[in-house]
Amino acid sequence: MTVRYPVRDQVAIVGVGTTPYSRDSGKSEMGLVVDAARAAIKDAGLTAKDVDGIAGTWVRAELAQAALGIPAVNYYLNTRLPPFSQQVVAGINAVFSGLCDTMLVYHCAYRMGGTSRSAGGDPFRVSRRGMPRPLSPFPDTITGAACYASWANRYIEEYGASREDLGRIAINNRTNAGHNEHAAARKPLTMDEYLGARMVRDPLTVFDMDYTIDGADAFIITTAERARDLPQKPVIVHAAVLGQTDHGVEEDLPDLTDTGLKVAADALWARSELTLDDVDVFMPYDGFSVITLKWFEAIGYCGVGEAPGFVMDNWNEDADRIEIRGRVSVNPHGGSLSEGASQSAGHMREAVNQLRGQASGLQVEGARTALVAPGGFFYNAGAMLFRT
Repeated sequence: MTVRYPVRDQVAIVGVGTTPYSRDSGKSEMGLVVDAARAAIKDAGLTAKDVDGIAGTWVRAELAQAALGIPAVNYYLNTRLPPFSQQVVAGINAVFSGLCDTMLVYHCAYRMGGTSRSAGGDPFRVSRRGMPRPLSPFPDTITGAACYASWANRYIEEYGASREDLGRIAINNRTNAGHNEHAAARKPLTMDEYLGARMVRDPLTVFDMDYTIDGADAFIITTAERARDLPQKPVIVHAAVLGQTDHGVEEDLPDLTDTGLKVAADALWARSELTLDDVDVFMPYDGFSVITLKWFEAIGYCGVGEAPGFVMDNWNEDADRIEIRGRVSVNPHGGSLSEGASQSAGHMREAVNQLRGQASGLQVEGARTALVAPGGFFYNAGAMLFRT
């Protein structure tokens, strides 16, 4: 059932900017954000003076505004928690409501001492520990890899899944990344290599966890009406939502069905006039491989616990990748597991570029609708439908 949603198809993404993804960019977070934002503004055919709204993550909005020379904004937002969805949804709603006309949203990923062993040896990076954690106090919390390893084990136990089922997610993304020069990890991955990889937290190996990088992405959002007069093909926001349950931290989740993923998916379809049959490109979050399995289920491709069978049924053995119904690509850029851990900013960029016909790797022929599903099980899920 469709609910009240007046923003549907009224806002568009008109500019995209990115930096190279690498293990060591030689730049600061601010430097990366400025490069990506300038590229997005230029791509939209605008100048810094045209921007009157700004939202970002690690680099605070007022600092980015000053660095970019944006004279004044009517709306700004700083939300540090990943993934890159809250900023986008806020920007869409700000433009639609009239709080601003031209919104810049950006995200910077950065290898920090708290998330990378090699970065831990860099005195500059070690001072940047990353997200303030835990979200609930010790000793009662589990976070990050420990958390998702626990839930991956429960998924395997409850639904009879296997490590090979997780491995297909990693292999799909690595295969796709091999076609994407922007990706940080492009070396082909076999199942034997996956199964023999270094275990971090059983059952998750190094290939089940997002590949930390330096890099930034930025986007320009404006009204669909104004977008028609700008140089790039507009990508229309059909619907964009967030989802959260009252189980907002890792140890509080009661099971694998009562998650933010399901809340976001239900909210999206209640506001959409499109269906899964309209989707040409699916961009599920893959910060950990098990999250992607759950997104297949939550978004409606299959039932609870059925994702491993669904992936097998839609596996192209010759291409070594997932092709839903033989036509829908899944993370054709390589996702967080292989292109790089962008906390979904890369997923959004790829969705926009696919719909423009400007994909950096595997272009889906005739793509008109993209479904982006950022976030994990707990406090940070979202879902967005873009179309042309």
